[in-house]
Order: sequence, then structure tokens, then C-alpha cells
Amino acid sequence: MSGELDHHTAELVRNRVDQELGGRECQHMILNLSGLTFMDSSGLGVILGRYKRVTQGGGRMAITNVDPQIRRLFEMAGLLKIIQFYDTEDLALQAVGGAI
Repeated sequence: MSGELDHHTAELVRNRVDQELGGRECQHMILNLSGLTFMDSSGLGVILGRYKRVTQGGGRMAITNVDPQIRRLFEMAGLLKIIQFYDTEDLALQAVGGAI
């Protein structure tokens, strides 16, 4: 992801990810946030919704390359306790064993 994930872009991102997934189940998902410059609670909602979708099918989600300010938002929302965060995409891939 890149740019801003906020109330202006959340619906677009949600629809795009869901479109990419189609009707198929996603076993694991890695979100590389290296290009994300801003995120608000709407963005958290998008990510949490995709997390629920993946984990309901028995999969895992990992997030990588998070800006410290955005990581703080995840921390304040309590998402660091449920979603795994990794410094690099390679570490995330090793941890979940695959990605979409």
C-alpha cells in the first residue's frame, strides 16, 4: 500500500482487496505498508476487516515495513496483540509460509 489510507480512500482499498481475492478463500495475507504515509481509524477498519476474513478461514495475516507513527496507531488500537508485525517482507513470508 502507498499514500494515505483514511476515510477518503478506505472504501476504494477495501473494494480493491476484496476484488483481488474474488470469491476464493485467502489462506494467508501479508500487507507491505512501506509506502503508506498516513492512516486513520477508517484504515484500521479496512485492515481489521481483511484480518477477520483471512483468520476465519484458518489463515494468518502479517504486516511489514510499518512507519513508526502508523505502528503507534496500531498499538493504540490494540492490534499489535492480534496481528504479527515484521521488519521485512521476507521475514513475514517465512512466518506465514505464503502470501497473496
